[in-house]
Amino acid sequence: MASGRVTEWRKLPVSLAELCIDTSLRCGQSFRWRKSGDDEWSCALQGRILSLRQDPTHLHYRAIFPSQPKALPTPPPSQSPSLVSSEVEHDADDTAELIRRYFNLEPNLTRLYEQWSTADTNFKAKAPRFTGVRILRQDAWEALVGFICSSNNNIARISQMMLNRFHSAQVEKLCIHYGPLIGYLGSQAYHDMPSPEALTDPKVESHLRQLGFGYRAKYLHQTAITIADCRPKGWLESLRNPESQKPPESLPQGGREGYRSAHEQILELQGVGPKVADCVCLMGLGWGEAVPVDTHVWQIAQRDYKFGRGKHKSLTKATYDAVGDHFRNLWGAEAGWAHSVLFTADLRAFSERLVEKVISRTTDEIVTGVSGVAKLDSETVAEVTVESSSGTKRRRQGTRTLEMAEDRVQTTVRAKRRRVR
Repeated sequence: MASGRVTEWRKLPVSLAELCIDTSLRCGQSFRWRKSGDDEWSCALQGRILSLRQDPTHLHYRAIFPSQPKALPTPPPSQSPSLVSSEVEHDADDTAELIRRYFNLEPNLTRLYEQWSTADTNFKAKAPRFTGVRILRQDAWEALVGFICSSNNNIARISQMMLNRFHSAQVEKLCIHYGPLIGYLGSQAYHDMPSPEALTDPKVESHLRQLGFGYRAKYLHQTAITIADCRPKGWLESLRNPESQKPPESLPQGGREGYRSAHEQILELQGVGPKVADCVCLMGLGWGEAVPVDTHVWQIAQRDYKFGRGKHKSLTKATYDAVGDHFRNLWGAEAGWAHSVLFTADLRAFSERLVEKVISRTTDEIVTGVSGVAKLDSETVAEVTVESSSGTKRRRQGTRTLEMAEDRVQTTVRAKRRRVR
């Protein structure tokens, strides 16, 4: 059972091609959503517990408001969505609008995928199995906190850092100790994000270390102090991409001036490097050209876009900028969004959607299997990577059905085995 005032389940017409919550909420953008039932996700947002379900044609949602709203800690100057007062007017439920804004539903994602596929054959090959990936329009402070925690971590560990087991249920560590309690789903408590002011007490750093945040405890504490006490009111929100500003048809080198300025200012905060600053710009401030480049994206750039040679052999600052510029030139003003689709396609959490690799070792060749599949009209392009014993790699690509491609792999393996015998 849920505590508080519970609305009926309602729905918004949105296809899985335009939004897939099971992908968008698990691909490393936000770390507070949790499974609350079969195919159901829930999170405390803007003074309510928001629960979501999805079918092929609609997004179903329900909101739970506190039965007796209490004033939350003073929100940050930005008045950002997840940090405002829980005193929501019950007669004016704005949950539908909150969902549209949070999931950034205005852009036509199908058209964007078509645009990116036209510009990039690699995107065209991988994107069909990862439709509906949306860049969230989330609170900038929450994005900043989440990505400071994510520094040098993988997504699974970030979730463990922000979530902790308590009475057989995952409870948000940071939020349960410093954020406002919104309500319950069954026995599960849901807390919203704490404001920067809630993390400025001198004891916060040591407490966060006790909770397992390690050296990031100092970064979180110092960043909260900087935003709460050392920046003008509304500073973080002032860095946001203006809502009325439409993506330009072409970008200047390095992105728009507003993006570059926001990136530079966020870099001044404790624990923030170029990647974290770009994550905040993209997923918290709405700058679509921001391209976060971590070691994972660097591997994609080397494998699929011929980086890792010449002057870009290692991920230096110059190489970081070169990768971002390459993707901006390739995909345009929403390059960060397109890059996130490829990032998602490479995550282990979604490996079940990819064609299972056929791995067989022989004396002459190692066939590593079908590594990419994409629909082109009525045919399927199957890409097979072959690695010779000398280490030379080459790719064989052809238009054929998937079954034919897999048969070719198996035939090659059998032929090599016969030669060995």
